Amino acid sequence: MSEKQVLGPRDRPDLHHWIPLSLQHVFAMFGATILVPLLTGLSPSAALFSAGTGTLIYILLTGAQVPAFLGSSFAFIPPLIAISSAYGMPYALGGAFAAGLFYCVVGAIIRAAGTAWLDRALPPVVIGSVIVVIGLNLAPTAMSMAMNDAAGNYSLPMLSIAFVTLGVTVAANIFLKGFFSTIPILIGLVSGYIFTLVMGRFFSAYGIINFQGVRDAAWFGFPQFALPKFNFVAVLTFIIVSLATICEHLGDMLVTSKVVGQDFYKKPGLHRTLAGDGLATTWAALWGGPPNTTYGENIGVMAITRVYSVAVIGGAAVIAVALSFLQKFGALIQTIPTPVMGGISMLLFGIIASSGLRTIVESGVDYKDKRNLTISSVIFVIGIGGGRLAFSIGGGVEFQLAGVALATLIGIILNLAFPPPKSV
Repeated sequence: MSEKQVLGPRDRPDLHHWIPLSLQHVFAMFGATILVPLLTGLSPSAALFSAGTGTLIYILLTGAQVPAFLGSSFAFIPPLIAISSAYGMPYALGGAFAAGLFYCVVGAIIRAAGTAWLDRALPPVVIGSVIVVIGLNLAPTAMSMAMNDAAGNYSLPMLSIAFVTLGVTVAANIFLKGFFSTIPILIGLVSGYIFTLVMGRFFSAYGIINFQGVRDAAWFGFPQFALPKFNFVAVLTFIIVSLATICEHLGDMLVTSKVVGQDFYKKPGLHRTLAGDGLATTWAALWGGPPNTTYGENIGVMAITRVYSVAVIGGAAVIAVALSFLQKFGALIQTIPTPVMGGISMLLFGIIASSGLRTIVESGVDYKDKRNLTISSVIFVIGIGGGRLAFSIGGGVEFQLAGVALATLIGIILNLAFPPPKSV
């Protein structure tokens, strides 16, 4: 295969190229996909299983026309943490299950009515501000993981591990070229892990990696699955947050269309790509995995390699599923030190917030307009400040809407209540 050769979505490479090309996509998605379950208390093996099988579902529903890998969604971390803390993880999975079905409902509406109504409800000033809130909401979590020991006390050794991890990740993200530029998270994670192991040989404060779980684990077995449960608050919270992730999906499809050179908005159509994304999330919730989303990391790999083959993406999905059944591999993932994840999160969560700012800037939102300034200001304060709407609805059940979900809802209401002035 020559360096200039391009594989289109329908093309299949030779087997001796197929495997390494698919492995490259696995490396690109791996760090972020396992990070979400590690942050939220879900099983990394279940996340790999649901990401791989979810991608295969997506490929099937889009007629094998769209090269997209689906992995764990960062946007759903706040509701996963909030709902699991308040009601338990099964109810958070129930909310994710419902959010996936809501994708399908929106897809059906888009098929019937187009996207103009969605643009009206969620313009850039709203969606950009909400994405900023999603990232900054996670900032305390990142710093807690980076600075605190297992007992929750401040620890300078833990902070040093986090800063080494962060430094390597930042350097890899900025300075590395080619394939390695697509896996800075994985490079940072491995570097922080090795640093902790080496320092642990000399200083007891760094001795936080224990391989006993790896020794005890079987070589092969089923991932640790968990079934969803449902309540009104969890379902409503996830559906509201999914309004933001649906817009992210539209953006990913637009970028993928530009990279590949085909209009996926028209063929296979947004209604099918949304249905594929949504059913992959619903499927993941049934198996105890986090909600899925199309991955920008893998779009970046395609842009660099000019290989757009759906077969290559499918190969990566099969590899991810195979890894989920390697129990010793799953146990090894569980040994990753919390401050290593904290160091990576300091960058990743900031990137989420920055992508919201990018949405606002690139969309040309005018903050001289008091309307735009007001909408963003209210979203920021409610979302970052911990705004919460709670009241009893009888029978010992409490309705609660907080954080990102409440900020999104208020932003939509303000945007619809105060429409922009008509251009002359």
